[in-house]
Amino acid sequence: MPTTATLASPSPLSDRLQAMNESATIAMAKKCRELIAKGFDVINLSFGEPDFQTPQYIKDAAKQALDDGFTFYTPVAGIPELRQAICDKFKRDNQLDFLSNQIVVSTGAKQALTNAIMSLVNPGDEVIVFSPYWVSYEEMIKLAEGKTVPLVGTLENDYKVTAAQLEAAITDRTKLIMYSSPCNPTGAVFSREELGEIAAILARHPQVYALADEIYEYINFVGEHVSLAQFAEVKDRVITVNGFSKGYAMTGWRLGYLAARQDIAAACDKMQSQITSGTCSISQRAGLAALRGGRSSADEMVAAYRRRRDLVLDIVKDIPDLKTPTPNGAFYIFPEVSAYFGRTAPDGSTINNSTDLAMFLLNDALVSVVSGEAFGAPNCMRFSTAAADDKLVEAFRRIKASLAKL
Repeated sequence: MPTTATLASPSPLSDRLQAMNESATIAMAKKCRELIAKGFDVINLSFGEPDFQTPQYIKDAAKQALDDGFTFYTPVAGIPELRQAICDKFKRDNQLDFLSNQIVVSTGAKQALTNAIMSLVNPGDEVIVFSPYWVSYEEMIKLAEGKTVPLVGTLENDYKVTAAQLEAAITDRTKLIMYSSPCNPTGAVFSREELGEIAAILARHPQVYALADEIYEYINFVGEHVSLAQFAEVKDRVITVNGFSKGYAMTGWRLGYLAARQDIAAACDKMQSQITSGTCSISQRAGLAALRGGRSSADEMVAAYRRRRDLVLDIVKDIPDLKTPTPNGAFYIFPEVSAYFGRTAPDGSTINNSTDLAMFLLNDALVSVVSGEAFGAPNCMRFSTAAADDKLVEAFRRIKASLAKL
């Protein structure tokens, strides 16, 4: 008679899976949906998702692809015309010259990041991650059996890491640095001068590569977006990742891409060929239309995001003990909230950390936010401003009222 596994039996799951944490943003959104399903009026400020519809001309291109019967497998790295359009985009927006064989289109920018890490990082290699960082970076590095080395930017410098910090952190085990600009979660944007100083450091360490996450490129409130790959001395060691989810409100289409030196791009193509192969053919046609249509729809969304940012900052300045720098891009605010640690909630429990505070706001204010611990910043908290104005006003009214109870 076969034996039945018990709770005391060893887990059959792999060590790599058990070492991995669930995405904090997805976990919080799940809790939010559960409360909504029970009838609670929860306002979700935890998810990094534009609340705009995908522009109509992009949806029309997808419909046309269906009518054309464009429903078969595509090349692993993407259809040729989309890869060329991405090259054209880099030339137009970033003054970067790439050939189509240096482009790999993936099922979202998250896959592009993972492809690059898995292609470059060996067990034990150190990956310097500018902190605060997007929640999935560290888990991707774990999968590659690399070692995450967080490099923490200060609140006074809008959380941005300096070149001097980077130089002090590089060792003979450093293989890669990772950062995003505009940054998720802080909204910080690296200037040309700052990235130039970082490039100068990397130029002195030829064994170190850079993974630049530029998914929020179009959501920029300061004008110029600078790519690290624009600095000739390091261009061949920079992998630039971007996608369509934020700038074109195409989150559900799952379409991202990277640009890199040809041998690195080929490695990412090889990696992807054994995991997903080419991404959705319909999404690729939609992405092609998006790029050919320019960025006017993105600019309209950015105007709304800027207004919402200013609206929220005006409200937050009247909430005691939130230290909130002004974000110059993306659609988040990332205040320092440690003044609330150690305080007592109405039910007698103690707010020990950012996670406790996030759960308190979810249950008391019915507002879903994300603890800063997941972003490498345990004293902070991320609030998304990608919501309608009235929702933001009501959410922060509730937050202010709940925090006053502590």
